[in-house]
Amino acid sequence: MNVSAWSIRNPVAAAMLFVLLSLAGLAAFQAMKVQNLPDMDLPTINVTAVLPGATPGQLENEVARKLENSVATVQGLKHIYTTIGDGSVLMMVEFRLEKPPQEALDDVRSAVARVRGDLPGDLRDPIINKLDFASQPVLAFTIASPRLNDEALSWFVDNDITKKLLAVRGVGAVARVGGVNREVRVALDPARMQALDITAAEVSRQLRQVQTESAGGRMNLGAGEQPVRTLATVSSADELRTLRLALTDGRSIQLDQIATIEDTTAEPRSAAFLNGKPVVGFEVTRSRGASEIEVGAGVRQALQTMREARPDLAITEAFDFVTPVQDEYENSLRMLLEGALLAVLVVWLFLRDIRATLVSAVALPTSMLPALIGMHWIFGFSINGVTLLAMSLVIGILVDDAIVEVENIVRHLHMGKTPYEAAMEAADEIGLAVIATTFTLIAVFLPTAFMSGIAGKFFKQFGWTASLAVFASLVVARMLTPMMAAYLIKPMHDPVREPRWLTIYQRWAAWCVRHRLLTVIGSGLFFIGSIALIPLLPQGFIPPDDISQTQVYLELTPGATLNETQAVAEQARQRLVALPQVKSIYTTIGGGSAGADPFAPAGNAEVRKATLTIQLSPRGERPRKQEVEKTIRAALADLPGVRIKVGLGASGEKYILVLQGDDTQALLSSARAVERDLRQIPGLGSITSTASLIRPEIAVRPDFARAADLGVTSSAMADTLRVATLGDYDAQLPKLNLSQRQIPIVVRLDDKARNDLDALSRLPVPGAKGPVPLGQVATISYSGGPAIINRYDRSRNVNLEIELSGVPLGDVVAATKEFPSVKNLPPGVRVVEVGDAEVMGELFASFGLAMLTGVLCIYIVLVLLFKQLLHPVTILAALPLALGGAFVGLLLTNKSFSMPSLIGLIMLMGIATKNSILLVEYAIVARRERGLSRFDALMDAGHKRARPIIMTTLAMGAGMLPIAAGWGGADESFRSPMAIAVIGGLITSTLLSLLVVPAFFTYVDDVAQWFARWRRRSAATPIQRSEADGRDRPSPTAPTAEKALGVLQPLSADTLD
Repeated sequence: MNVSAWSIRNPVAAAMLFVLLSLAGLAAFQAMKVQNLPDMDLPTINVTAVLPGATPGQLENEVARKLENSVATVQGLKHIYTTIGDGSVLMMVEFRLEKPPQEALDDVRSAVARVRGDLPGDLRDPIINKLDFASQPVLAFTIASPRLNDEALSWFVDNDITKKLLAVRGVGAVARVGGVNREVRVALDPARMQALDITAAEVSRQLRQVQTESAGGRMNLGAGEQPVRTLATVSSADELRTLRLALTDGRSIQLDQIATIEDTTAEPRSAAFLNGKPVVGFEVTRSRGASEIEVGAGVRQALQTMREARPDLAITEAFDFVTPVQDEYENSLRMLLEGALLAVLVVWLFLRDIRATLVSAVALPTSMLPALIGMHWIFGFSINGVTLLAMSLVIGILVDDAIVEVENIVRHLHMGKTPYEAAMEAADEIGLAVIATTFTLIAVFLPTAFMSGIAGKFFKQFGWTASLAVFASLVVARMLTPMMAAYLIKPMHDPVREPRWLTIYQRWAAWCVRHRLLTVIGSGLFFIGSIALIPLLPQGFIPPDDISQTQVYLELTPGATLNETQAVAEQARQRLVALPQVKSIYTTIGGGSAGADPFAPAGNAEVRKATLTIQLSPRGERPRKQEVEKTIRAALADLPGVRIKVGLGASGEKYILVLQGDDTQALLSSARAVERDLRQIPGLGSITSTASLIRPEIAVRPDFARAADLGVTSSAMADTLRVATLGDYDAQLPKLNLSQRQIPIVVRLDDKARNDLDALSRLPVPGAKGPVPLGQVATISYSGGPAIINRYDRSRNVNLEIELSGVPLGDVVAATKEFPSVKNLPPGVRVVEVGDAEVMGELFASFGLAMLTGVLCIYIVLVLLFKQLLHPVTILAALPLALGGAFVGLLLTNKSFSMPSLIGLIMLMGIATKNSILLVEYAIVARRERGLSRFDALMDAGHKRARPIIMTTLAMGAGMLPIAAGWGGADESFRSPMAIAVIGGLITSTLLSLLVVPAFFTYVDDVAQWFARWRRRSAATPIQRSEADGRDRPSPTAPTAEKALGVLQPLSADTLD
C-alpha cells in the first residue's frame, strides 16, 4: 500500500492523525521531568562500618580485610575501593553493569553477614546501600538569626526546616552542615576520682543503668490491664546534679561531688561560614525520579514562606545546581527554535515560495512531538542533558526528508503538472530514497542505545530519542508533506531557472567521472590525510564545563584542630575575595558534600579539611572557568602548610593515577618518584598524593607481666581511656528525654585533664584487686600512624590526583606512560587505571563497536532496500570523506577528540550516506527506466539531486550553528565540539560525495557487470551441450545473479511504503 497516495486521497484522516499525535506529544512534554542527567541504576554498593576511636591500621586488620575477602567471592564483582579513616571503613563495591542492582545489594548484604561474627563486638552494624546517582545535593543554604544562638539555630534546622522541606515534593533529604549539638556534659574531676578509686567507665555505666525508662511487666487491677513502667529519668541537668550513684564496693556518691554537670553543646567538629561570617548551613538533595527544577522551585517557595513568618531569619543560597540545569534547559529549547528557524530560512532561500517553505517547516514540530510520545509513555525518559542533546542534533535532520519531498514536488510542478499530480508522482518517485536515508540514520543512532559501560547507560536515552525523532520525520515526509503539498502549493508553470553553481558543478562532476582514477586516488589521499590528523588532536573524555561555580579544597596536616583549619580557610577566603570574578564564598569545615563527585570513593569528614564553594560572575562577564581556576591556584600557591585542590572534580577536570602493591615501602618510594615526574608536565594544576599522610598519636603500651599480676586487661584500659577522653559509644550513652528529642549525657574528663599526659597516667583502671593507676601497668608515649589508608581490589594503593586545568586527559595519560618511573616500577608495584581514564578506554571501545555496528546495519538496510549487494558499497564510500572536515573543524577551533566529537562522527555516518543514497538511487532509476547510458544517468542524477543535497546539508548545518557557536548563553562545552565535528564533516562529505561518488560508482558498476558476464559465461556450458542435443535449456541461475549484482533492476516505492 502506498501511504503517500492514500494520505493525498484522504487528507482529513491524515491531518487528524497528526493533530492527535501532536496533542499527545504536548501532553507528554508537560508530564516529563526536567533533569540534569538521567537517573541511572548502577550495580555499585556502599558499605560503611564504624568503630569510634579505632585507628586506620587497626581497622584495616580487624574490619576492612575481612569484609573485602568475603565480598570478593560475590559473582560479577569488578572492583572494590576501600577508604579507611579514623574510626570508619568506607567500601565502594563496583559490579559489572550486567548485574541487577538489587541482586548486587542482596549479595553484598549476605557477604557482610557471613563475617559479622568475626568483626569486633563494639563495631556498629555495617550500613549497606546502593549508590544513588541522584543523592548529590542540588541546593545548599545558610541560615543566621540575631535572636537565636548556635544551638537553637542548629535545632531549628534539624527540626523546623527539615520537616518543612521534606514535605516538598521531590526532596529526598536535608542535611545540616556546621552548627552544634546540644548535650549534657558530666566533666569528671580526675583528682577526686583517684581519691575515691572510681573509673570513668564505672560512672558512665552506673549512670546509664540508673537514668533509664524500662518496661516493668503488666498488672490486672480491677476490671482491666495496666502496663508497669519503671520511670527513672530526670528532666534537667539540675536534677542530674543531685542524682546519687551506687558504686561497686557498696558506697554511694552524689554526682556533683565528683563532676561538674552543665547543659551545653558538644565539642564542635564542623563549621560553616558565608563570606567569613559564621552560619549554620543545610544541603537539600532531590529524590530519585524528581526534577531539579521542580525541587528548586518548591524549596525556594517553602523557605520564602518561612522568611515571611520569621523576619529575623537570614536564609541565603550558598550552592546552586538548579539554576545551571534550568538555564541549560531553557537555552537548549531556545537553540532548538533558532536552529529550526535557520533550517526553514535555508529552504525559503532555495525555493523562494512561502507555501512550499511552510510545508517543509511543518515537518519540524510534527516530527518532534510524536517522538516525545515514545520517550515518555513507552520508555519513561525525562528531559535531560542527553535527550536535549539528541533533539538538538536531529533538529536539522528532521526537515531533511520534507525538503527532499518538497523539492521533488516543486520540480514536477515546473514541468507543468497540477499540484495533485506532482505530489502523487514525485512522492512515488522519491519514496525509496527517503525510506533508505531514514533507515540508515536509524541504523546509525540505534546502536548507541546498546553500548556497554557507564557511557552506554547514559546514551541509551540518546540513541532511542534520536531514532524515534528520525522515524517520526519519515512518517511525516511520507504522509503529511505530500498531502499538504497537493492542497497548499499553487501550480507553477514557469520553467525552472537553473542556478549558475549547478552548471559549474556539472562540469566538475563530468571531469571527475572522465578522470575517475585521479578522482579515486585523490579521495584516498584525502582519507589518509584525515587519519594523519588524529595524533594532532588533543584527546579527552568529557570537555570541562563552564558553569559559574567552582570549589577549593583545603587539607591541613593530620592532627590539625578545627580552629587551625578555620584560620587557614579564612586566610584563603580573604585572598580569593580580592579576585574580580568571585562573587561570594561559602566555607564548610568537617562536613558538606555539595559539588562532590558521586562516583569518587567517599572519605570521612575530618576537621582538618575545608571546602570553599565559590560563586563566580555570570558566563560572558568573565573568562572561561578553567582560566579563573588558574588565577585561584596562583592566589593560593604560597599558602603554607596546606594541600590545595581547585575545581568541582567533575569529569574532565581531574586524573587519578593509582599505584597498587603489597610492599608498603616500595609503593611509597614509587609514588614519590612518579609524583616528581608528574610535576614536569606543563599546564597541570596541583598534584596531591595519599602517600605521606602520617598523623601524630598517643600510644599506650601495656606491661603484660604487671597487668597480669594486678588483673588488668588491655580491654579495660581501652574502655577507660575511651570513656575518659571521648565519652562512651553513642548507643551506650544515657539520655535526657525532652518533649521532641533526646539529649545525650556524656561522661568524660574535663578539658584540662585531656591536655595533660600525667593526668592520663593517673587514671584508675579496674583490676582484679581494685582500681590501679594506668601508669603502673602501661607506658604512654608519642607515636605516629597513617591518617588514612586507601585500598583497591584488596591491596594498598597510593592515589595521585592530578588537576587537569584544561589539559586534555588523553595527553596526560599518554605522557604518564612514558615516564621512566612508571616504566621501571619495582616488582609488585603496578599502575591501575580508575575513574575517567578507565571509563575513557571503555568509551572509545564502545563507540568503535557502535560505529562498526552502524556501518554494518547501514549496509544491510541498503541491501534489503536496493536488493543488490554491490551498489550499497558505493554509498558507503562517502563515509571516509566526512572524517577530514570533522578533524579539521576540531583542529581549527582547538576542541578535543572526546565523547561529543565521537557522537558527531556517528551522526556524520548517517548524513554522509544520505547524500550518496540520493545520488545513486536516481542514477539507477534513470538508467533502468529511461534507458540512459551510465555517464548520462550519473550526470542527470547530479543535475536533479544536487539541489536537494545542498539544501539538506545547509539546513542541517544551519540547525546546528547555534550549538556550535554557543548562542543563547548556554554552556557550550559539551555540545560545541559535537556540532563543529558535524558541520565540518558535512561540508567535506557533501562536496566530495557529489564529485567522488559518481566516479566510484563507475568502478563498482564495472565490477557488477564483470560478475554478471562471468556468471553468464559459466552458465553457457550446459546451454551449448543442450543445443548440441537439439534442446535449449537456459540456466535459471543467470537472472538471479544479475538481480543480486547488477544495476538494471526496477526500483519503486509502491511496495515499500
